[in-house]
Amino acid sequence: MNAASSPTASRRARAARLAVPAGILAAVAGAFAYVGAVDPNEPGHYPACPLLRLTGLYCPGCGGLRSAHAVVHGDLLTALQANAPAVLGYAAFAVLWTVWVVRTLRGRPFRLDPPPVLLWSVGALLLLFTVVRNLPFGGWLHP
Repeated sequence: MNAASSPTASRRARAARLAVPAGILAAVAGAFAYVGAVDPNEPGHYPACPLLRLTGLYCPGCGGLRSAHAVVHGDLLTALQANAPAVLGYAAFAVLWTVWVVRTLRGRPFRLDPPPVLLWSVGALLLLFTVVRNLPFGGWLHP
């Protein structure tokens, strides 16, 4: 048995492959922990959205910090009310990260290559969300 095929080398190789997904998870978990601890509903903790401040219009990200804060505290309804697309983004991240880790553990590459129609569809839905939340009848979408 050569040194490259030893169980220790195999564990080291697996740990090395998991370093990037683990680092990404640590960064995201740290960000969510911070937002969970520092309430964005209280003024003065985070900068205001520049688009909202300059134009009075809500961008597609407005309410995202409030949404993340609510998710950390287990309040899914409040999170959805603050910014539903953000909650979908958090769920999509969790699914993609899990697929990435499983494929990495199995020694298979993870390649994210969404079809253009998916990207255009997501962009169109975000644009529609942004327009509707800024119309008079879209007040229920305000954060």
